[in-house]
Amino acid sequence: MSWKRVCSANDVAANSLKQFDVDGVPVLIANLGDEFRAYPPLCPHMEERLEESGICEGGLLTCSKHLWQWEMRTGEMRGEAEKPLLLYELKQENDDVLVNIEKELEYEYEEDSEEDDDGFWD
Repeated sequence: MSWKRVCSANDVAANSLKQFDVDGVPVLIANLGDEFRAYPPLCPHMEERLEESGICEGGLLTCSKHLWQWEMRTGEMRGEAEKPLLLYELKQENDDVLVNIEKELEYEYEEDSEEDDDGFWD
């Protein structure tokens, strides 16, 4: 286990997201109002930066680009989402927000389809 301090609890406003760099690993911290969560910074759908396109409301995270949604406490899919949200283990000690980073969590993205030589999709 490798617990790393990410930020102060005061660095992320209630019901908002903010991205931080932790020893070269990008981490998105969400303040749900009563607790914090930590995620990879990109939407698992189309690599949108959730700090810019993410909306936190009522315990749900919505990517405004294609309206995928997740339950923020568990990462479970809601609505149109087809992949769960990955979560880093997080704890709060006094005013410090710490994340357990053993390795960077990353999503697998599908490659764009390309036409073959006779004009048909693979």
